[in-house]
Amino acid sequence: MKTNQRKAPNTDFFEILPQAISSLKKTIITPIFGDGKNEKYANERPPLRSELFTEEQLEQHALALSKKHPLISEHPSEQLLKRLAENEEILLEVHALLTEVVKNNNRIAPAGEWLLDNFYLVEEQIYTGKKHLPKGYSKGLPQLSKGESAGLPRVYDIAVEIISHSDGHVDLKSLTGFVTSYQKNTFLQLGELWAIPIMLRLALIENLRRISIQISNDISYKELANKWADEMIEVAENDPKNLVLVIADMARSEPPMVSAFIAELTRRLQEKGNSLSLPLTWIEQTLTDSGLNSSELIHRENQMQAADQVSISNSISSLRFLSTTDWRDFVETTSIVEQTLLRDIDGTYQKMDFFTRDTYRHAVEKIAKYSALTEHKVAEIAIQLALENARSNTETRKNHVGYFLAGKGLKKLEKAAKMKCGKMDSCKRMFNRVPTLYYIGGILLITLLLGYTLFSRLYHPEKNTFFLIGMAIIIFLALSRLAVALVNWLSNLLVQPYLLPRMNFSDGIPEEYR
Repeated sequence: MKTNQRKAPNTDFFEILPQAISSLKKTIITPIFGDGKNEKYANERPPLRSELFTEEQLEQHALALSKKHPLISEHPSEQLLKRLAENEEILLEVHALLTEVVKNNNRIAPAGEWLLDNFYLVEEQIYTGKKHLPKGYSKGLPQLSKGESAGLPRVYDIAVEIISHSDGHVDLKSLTGFVTSYQKNTFLQLGELWAIPIMLRLALIENLRRISIQISNDISYKELANKWADEMIEVAENDPKNLVLVIADMARSEPPMVSAFIAELTRRLQEKGNSLSLPLTWIEQTLTDSGLNSSELIHRENQMQAADQVSISNSISSLRFLSTTDWRDFVETTSIVEQTLLRDIDGTYQKMDFFTRDTYRHAVEKIAKYSALTEHKVAEIAIQLALENARSNTETRKNHVGYFLAGKGLKKLEKAAKMKCGKMDSCKRMFNRVPTLYYIGGILLITLLLGYTLFSRLYHPEKNTFFLIGMAIIIFLALSRLAVALVNWLSNLLVQPYLLPRMNFSDGIPEEYR
């Protein structure tokens, strides 16, 4: 039984070839990404895949990059959280597509297999990204004014550059070298150093999104190639003389002449031998007009699939690395503030535990936030005050830099840095000056105000005096409990727990302290 019973014209196929080529010229833009007409995500950027650098080249690139990062003073709207939500949506869509393709026993690219096998990890990392990136978090970080990352945190662009020039591979050594080299020209804030892991996570998820879109597009191209291949094979077997009409129909439909489409269509047609040499000849002549050939496109498609597989495997491995790394050592190693405070004149700072050192660094960070000075400059002033104190004071306790960061010398440091407190911080300081007075006074004030309001409603001159006194006592006692609860709640907002400075005796108590 014959199908596609259409009368073939007498015109030879190669006589209509120029018209077919003319209609296809506008669709042949690039053998890799196509013109986007059949792409769902037409305006997407390619994966984060630039020239691969060695560690030394990465460090040189970091130094050059630090000179090309102009900052803006105002903070634009939050973009990273919105982008993370979009990335999650797209990754879920591609995962569903890959699952359906595998369910139908169709082949998927190796990169797609990697994504399917490790998608649970990707979901975990997206959840972690949302958890560690609360709304407004990135607004507290320095933002870029120019470039592809304009309006985004500077540290995010650093993460993108590291991933782009390492093909998604991140390790502690190269990362430390990159950040250290960057800071030879421009110091990063403490908040930026702590933000590097989350920014790397977001950039890696962004990279997975871009590779996933390529995988999705390739599946669409291959499905289209299989559709035309199935029709050509059917016509070649049942009605060979009408094969030219199918080829003409395909030419009129303006298929995307991209590597994925050409590779799949060529593979399917070549499986049937010489019976489908006519469409293969048409493909070759069409590509030749653009200076290409099917062998070159198939080779490029294989290279692209291999590159995608490497990129996606590196990105997933790097996500695992981010989750298993203790970032405290990284921050202390790369922090300029830390290196400055280590110059503590009596050497006590370096002997203290991490949480105490972190408290000191937070003090530097806070003073810099409310002054015109950088964190590095504030740390320098603290060291200088300790040095001056050591020259003129015999009390060694005051020679420690912590005396000016977490002790009674803090006010002197704040004055030297010309710190201007915010309204909330001013309230906290006022409360801390005489906490007992404000605590008891607050309870009495709330009790009296509420008690007066309630008692005034119950009071009547004709009521018994002893009854009124008894009611007043009961109301006072009841409302005092409410006042205590309210004052305790306010105290928790205004007063944070204070950790006492501690030495690091995790390896045992040294002889000089026994």
